[in-house]
Amino acid sequence: MSIVIVGGHDRMVHQYKKICKEYKCKAKVFTQMSGNLSEKIGSPDLLILFTNTVSHKMVHCAVTEAEKCNAQIVRCHTSSGNALNEILQNACTA
Repeated sequence: MSIVIVGGHDRMVHQYKKICKEYKCKAKVFTQMSGNLSEKIGSPDLLILFTNTVSHKMVHCAVTEAEKCNAQIVRCHTSSGNALNEILQNACTA
């Protein structure tokens, strides 16, 4: 399963990827807006938005790209490792 995480904290990127690897998922993490974000997102199976730490522009860009490839979109206000664990547990067992 391919996952794109938008938002979160810069210092947590390594942990986000480690948690995704435990669920046998490939992850891309974007904590900062880049000029070509829409090109980098690709076509994930799951898009996770950590809404507390992300700009509206970044959310709009990510959601637009995810809808193009019919990706599941999960919004979470908390950007903790536990929140990611819970999201992946629900997504990988469903």
